[in-house]
Amino acid sequence: MESLAGSLLVATPLLLDPHFFRTVVLLVQHDTEGCVGIVLNRPTEHPVSEHLPDWASVAAPPATVYYGGPVDPAVAIGLSLTPSGMTTGVPGLSMIDLGSPPDGHDHPVRIYSGYSGWGTDQLESEIAVGSWYVVQASPDDPFDSDEDQWRRVLRRQPGPLSVVSTFPDDPGLN
Repeated sequence: MESLAGSLLVATPLLLDPHFFRTVVLLVQHDTEGCVGIVLNRPTEHPVSEHLPDWASVAAPPATVYYGGPVDPAVAIGLSLTPSGMTTGVPGLSMIDLGSPPDGHDHPVRIYSGYSGWGTDQLESEIAVGSWYVVQASPDDPFDSDEDQWRRVLRRQPGPLSVVSTFPDDPGLN
C-alpha cells in the first residue's frame, strides 16, 4: 500500500472504541514501521497557558490543548500553517518544535497531547474491516475547533460518503 501520510482517517459509524468514536485523525507517518496520527477533533478543558505558557500567545482559538490520541499523553505536538517545521504530508501544514520558544512564530498553533499509533499492517487491517474512511486532508483541518468536525469532513466528500455524515450517534434511538 502506498503511504497514507497527509490523509485523514475518519472513523466509520461502526468504530465504537471510545478513543476513536467519531474521530478525525491526521496521519503524519505511514511507512513499513507503522503509522502515527493525531486526533484532530477532541478538545480538552486544559488551557495551553497551564501546560505550555510560552505558546499561549500563538495558540489557535480556543487556546486549549487537544487530545491527540491515547499514546504518550505527556508528548505535546504542535501543528501550524507554516512552511517551516517537520512535514505532515499536507502542503503548508507543519509540525512545530514546541521545545523552543515561539519567537518570531506568527501563525496560530494547535497543540495536541499524545498521538495515535498503529503497528506494521495494523491500520491496513482496520481499514480493510471497515473501521476507517481514508480521505484527503486540508491544511485547515487542525484549526476546525467545532466538535462537529466529523460530520463536516464527511459532508465535503463526493458521492455516497457524504451521506454518512447524517448517521445518528446512536442508531438504536431511531
